[in-house]
Amino acid sequence: MGQTETPLIDDQPRQRHVDLPEWFKASFLDLREDLFEALQSDKRALVVYFGQENCAYCEALLETNFGDPEIARYTQAHFDVVPIDIWGDLPVTDIQGETLTERDFSVMLGTNFTPSLVFFGPGGNEIFRLRGYYPPYRFRAALEYVAGHHYLRESFRDYLERADPPPKFERDDLNQQDFFMEPPYLLDRSHFSANRPLAVFFEQPSCHACDLLHTALAADQRILHYCSLMDVVQLGMWSDTPVLTPQGRRLVAREWAGQLGIHYAPTAVFFDGAGQEIFRIDSVVRAYRLSRVLQYVAERGYETGLNYQQWHGKRRLAAREEPI
Repeated sequence: MGQTETPLIDDQPRQRHVDLPEWFKASFLDLREDLFEALQSDKRALVVYFGQENCAYCEALLETNFGDPEIARYTQAHFDVVPIDIWGDLPVTDIQGETLTERDFSVMLGTNFTPSLVFFGPGGNEIFRLRGYYPPYRFRAALEYVAGHHYLRESFRDYLERADPPPKFERDDLNQQDFFMEPPYLLDRSHFSANRPLAVFFEQPSCHACDLLHTALAADQRILHYCSLMDVVQLGMWSDTPVLTPQGRRLVAREWAGQLGIHYAPTAVFFDGAGQEIFRIDSVVRAYRLSRVLQYVAERGYETGLNYQQWHGKRRLAAREEPI
């Protein structure tokens, strides 16, 4: 498998069970103590892993990424990892000393997707976060970004740009879909609220993950239906395409992507009618999760007060599906 490729993940609902690595910390879930012990052991950070049973993306992280001996050794050398079940009822004492259940702690930290990894550093500050699954080469880069204290000097986007300069391309180098809006991209929602949510896909050429995304976009009728209920834009994340952003700023795409901290292709950022970001997918995604995310946005599930994971959890229980 090449550096730019991602593992084949079948994210359709089914029973899965993957054991946590034995080197994950056996914790009483007092994160203040866990952080203190990590720093006392000269670790760079405490990592809180948010996962769930039957999650294809958690399975990929635990089996593919942590199944790589080099990644496992590097993680153990620089971090302590504490696992949290996003549906669990065990009490967690957070960095501020507040005690709440695993489930409520996951909601409070906004972990919309599993797996999520939240890194806490000296002083108890959150210093970095990974939402969803990343292929091994990108995951290792994220670990090195934190372990090398690069987060103190630059964004993860800038760190990756130094290591892997952005490609040069024309708009036609990107995969096209009929439902993508045509330029000019006048996305301003700051003065008048729009009737439809907005989805902005940031992509780049020669991108294996982008190709897989478009396979799902073109082949799944549910995805096509939900896309028809919103405004959908495709931008090259390193391009000079002019954009009037939802907040009314005139930028080019690479400037806007930089301000949003876009570091992974493809990333989908969703905005409500007023131009406020709802949430984003900036990790590997397959057809099932993508269709549910688009449904959440298109049907305005965010207006219920439930985050994506809560909303999907309720629907899963009603339909007796497995989580993803």
